[in-house]
Amino acid sequence: MTRRKFIIATALLSGAILWSCNRDKRGELLPINPSSMPHEGSIHQKTWIAFNADPTMWDAAQIDEIKQNIILIVTAIAQYEPVSIMVRNADHKELLTLLGHLDAHHYPIEVLRSEMDTLWMRDEGPTFVSDEKGHKSGINFNFRGVEEDQEEDQKDTLSSKMTDFIITKSGAKIIHSNLILNGGCFEVDGHGTAIMTESCIINDDYNPYWNKEEIETELKLLLGLQKIIWLKGMEDEEITNAQTDFYARFVKEGVVLVHRTNDKESDAYELTRENIKILQAETDAKGKALEVVVIDGPNSIDHSTAGYLGYYLCNRALIMQSFGDEKADYSAQKILQRAFPDRTIEQLQIDAISSAEGNIHRVTQQEPTI
Repeated sequence: MTRRKFIIATALLSGAILWSCNRDKRGELLPINPSSMPHEGSIHQKTWIAFNADPTMWDAAQIDEIKQNIILIVTAIAQYEPVSIMVRNADHKELLTLLGHLDAHHYPIEVLRSEMDTLWMRDEGPTFVSDEKGHKSGINFNFRGVEEDQEEDQKDTLSSKMTDFIITKSGAKIIHSNLILNGGCFEVDGHGTAIMTESCIINDDYNPYWNKEEIETELKLLLGLQKIIWLKGMEDEEITNAQTDFYARFVKEGVVLVHRTNDKESDAYELTRENIKILQAETDAKGKALEVVVIDGPNSIDHSTAGYLGYYLCNRALIMQSFGDEKADYSAQKILQRAFPDRTIEQLQIDAISSAEGNIHRVTQQEPTI
């Protein structure tokens, strides 16, 4: 080989490596095949949920209510699509008792045993994507909450092992990202546009060795994106640093629902108004201006994660929360029905999960039909 040909070949190889790999301070190279994540409203094969009654996570009075809330969500979704529930060995018998006859629902409920330490399937479960040939993969983003033992290898946690189990069970290929984030950190329209909060992803707690450009490169390849719209978010907000899905959700391509907090004493009062202004001035990946629909949170609710964007889209239905604020609950239901006119709206009151800073979206994860 001549020197000139050798130089050209080396340059091409180097370019291919840079395009298909990212490297973090751990020295790992991650091959990335371009893939795409569909919008949550696309047809699902099933919903994944975790049932975790670990008494070390909540106090005794709260935990029984959380169990009942999970059963309520599971049975509501099982009217519209299959549900698979992950449960610890210690909770397996109790779960079967609470569910009753598994074949009594319109769609099957599958119970699978696995050791885990989470209730939040959206945070720590897999994100399903497909490549250009239609092959399904599940991304493991290695997430766990920011705790004192943050230096522990994320890939060896119970949640990460549970995620790999779910991906394998679904017949998909496992993709381990070197990024650490949770499935609520991004909201996609399924057509190349995503909304994300900086505090949820670009921070020293999760990804200290990554800059914004590197993060965008990896997430665009993994999720099939051409454009990412960044909201500021809020640092030190519980363990997830302000998940995007609390602040903004895509109805469909070009249409976004945005949460607004009206409590002037709340840290989110100005933040949610800033989010609205940012999104009103933005365009999607195709250059089309976004249509922004504002949905107000409930009043007089004593926890910061009370909002109506914690809904979950399953086949032909939207499962949303009510908070006991009759006027706000009714108004939110009407806004969501107008946004999703072809879906049945199921409104559930799950106060225990809400007070634990969760919602219906956070305890669910869709497996799309790909």
